[in-house]
Amino acid sequence: MQGNGGTFRDRIGVNRRNSVFLILVFLVFAIVLGYVIGYAWIGDPIGALFGLAIAFALGTISGLVSFFAGDKMVLAASRATEITHEDAPRLFNVVEEMSIAGGLPMPKVYIIQDTAPNAFATGRDPEHASVAVTSGLLDKLSRDELQGVMAHEMAHVGNYDIRYAMLVGILVGTTVLISDFFLRGLWFGGGRGGGSREGGGYVQVIMLVVAILLAILAPLFARLLQMSISRQREYLADATAVRLTRNPDGLADALQKISGDREVLEAANRATAHLYIVNPVKNFEKRARGLFSTHPPIGERIKLLRAMETGGTVESAG
Repeated sequence: MQGNGGTFRDRIGVNRRNSVFLILVFLVFAIVLGYVIGYAWIGDPIGALFGLAIAFALGTISGLVSFFAGDKMVLAASRATEITHEDAPRLFNVVEEMSIAGGLPMPKVYIIQDTAPNAFATGRDPEHASVAVTSGLLDKLSRDELQGVMAHEMAHVGNYDIRYAMLVGILVGTTVLISDFFLRGLWFGGGRGGGSREGGGYVQVIMLVVAILLAILAPLFARLLQMSISRQREYLADATAVRLTRNPDGLADALQKISGDREVLEAANRATAHLYIVNPVKNFEKRARGLFSTHPPIGERIKLLRAMETGGTVESAG
């Protein structure tokens, strides 16, 4: 299946490279932010390394917490309950099938008692992964559609997207913390480089202005990068899911049903919305205002899947 955008295998390679590139950009941005803020705060280029030290310390602490307990916090925030095979045999059988197809360990399975259909995967690696589905997903999807959704989630596990999600979340959180710390410090008269300005420290004044601008724009930039990375991984998971099921129609139908459902998923919030297979925050909800979409356009995803189903070409992808 060739087209202007190449085959889905080509797209997988492109999306992986894009994700790595975006995370490297994110890391460089965080380093620059820490150094500029350190320079503006202390007034000395060597002492500016203090800013980097703070960024590293915050990143390390939040990283360790997120790496070892992030999935538990996400599941708790989503009000998910772990179940056994006896609780939902059809769901367990489908997850087992997709685990075998992907050569992956069987993840823990959770159910969120909510009538809105949706699902997500979380964890730090395939050996410590969990998948969660809403009760509405089980009620409203056929077996083929459920298989498509679980293949997508197991693709996130196998492609280490769950680790990407944690890493990006850590970077976003650290960037926001550094920016907030700096701006609050200025508000309360922080900074120790005032004496250097008497000696003509124009460079520090310039760095201070740059630091303020970066601190204001950093959360927005971080969120945009998170959105870009998440979108790349969604396309990758769709492509991988088709490889596991050999049935693009099942996932396409599932996406259409989930996106067209008007039920509100109450358990979803800004911190967890990017994990779901379809953005759980509907356009008509008040909380959707100002919320950047971490998902690619659902119509584009369905279009790509339908092209595979009919043997057509893949024309574009974000």
